[in-house]
Amino acid sequence: MIEQVSLTYTNTFFVKSAAKLSQCPTDILREVAFAGRSNAGKSSALNTLTELKKLARTSKTPGRTQLINFFQVGEAPLALVDLPGYGFAKVPVAVKNEWQKELDHYLNNRDSLVGLVLLMDIRHPLKEFDNAMLDWAGETGMPVHILLTKADKLKRGPAQSTLLKVKKAVADLGDLVTVQTFSSLTGDGMKELKRRLNTWLLPPLLADDEQADDDVADDDLNTTV
Repeated sequence: MIEQVSLTYTNTFFVKSAAKLSQCPTDILREVAFAGRSNAGKSSALNTLTELKKLARTSKTPGRTQLINFFQVGEAPLALVDLPGYGFAKVPVAVKNEWQKELDHYLNNRDSLVGLVLLMDIRHPLKEFDNAMLDWAGETGMPVHILLTKADKLKRGPAQSTLLKVKKAVADLGDLVTVQTFSSLTGDGMKELKRRLNTWLLPPLLADDEQADDDVADDDLNTTV
């Protein structure tokens, strides 16, 4: 059995921004997308995860992320993806509709997408967009990890109560959905988030290594026979 390896998220760097699926990079093997309402703290979570304050753009005006932004993790063809926020962006309805159309195209047709981190403000979880994403995940079988962000805004008791409430709400999706509390301000929940990302991004690479070891063993056996 091969021991679990952890990616070094501090080695993450910007690769490309795409307005639509056809513009997304073609050399990424596996990627995990971060999605959420415009005030959920996606950019802050990515910056805290990578320890790079300016990796993902943050703004006091929600909804400034209008493109699909790709960040490669180290030298391997693995990426974190910052999706356009949804909800409070002060843009015309036609633009919002275009964002939604391209987001749908990406989610349903991006072959390298292996998991979705769905961020929700712990004080306002399971809004319309969140539930729509969970419904889509249930239909497509896409694994989702819910980050209840801004956990530092609540005391431990209310935070845990909300965590249990959300877990109960998604229980019918079984192992497809996992939930945790998270704070970009304090870093609480960072280890759990990294473990989840590792399970999505690393296993096939490890499996390939394991298969390669088996092939070498077979070759050695054939040579000695």
